[in-house]
Amino acid sequence: MARLPRISPIGIPVHLIQRGNNRQACFVSDEDHGAYAGWLKEYSQKYKVAIHVWVMMTNHVHLLCTPRQEGGVSKMMQSLGRRYVQYFNFEYRRKVRGPGKGSSLLLTLLPLQRETKGRSRNNHRTLSVLQRTVA
Repeated sequence: MARLPRISPIGIPVHLIQRGNNRQACFVSDEDHGAYAGWLKEYSQKYKVAIHVWVMMTNHVHLLCTPRQEGGVSKMMQSLGRRYVQYFNFEYRRKVRGPGKGSSLLLTLLPLQRETKGRSRNNHRTLSVLQRTVA
């Protein structure tokens, strides 16, 4: 089921909380705080969102802000999140694994291949193609 759209009427203050992945630390150094604050300023100006106050904890951020244009808060947070996640993952050499990029898919497919072997040539062929793609 899809998430309900955010409600952020123009001119009404909104309290936002943005957490790190699995509540892990998202700010490790002073440079991290500075980078986030700089991008917060950039994107709040771009999307016309007034930032009244913010608090950066080690694993989350609180923002009190007021949108001045329709969809401004959502666009600001989306842009800020994308930019900061790219920075953080690069800075701390975090590996991001999407579907098919890790060995978990292969480990899932191998037992499935053994179960379906002999049942259908098409299933076997499809699994072989997926295994080569993952490897």
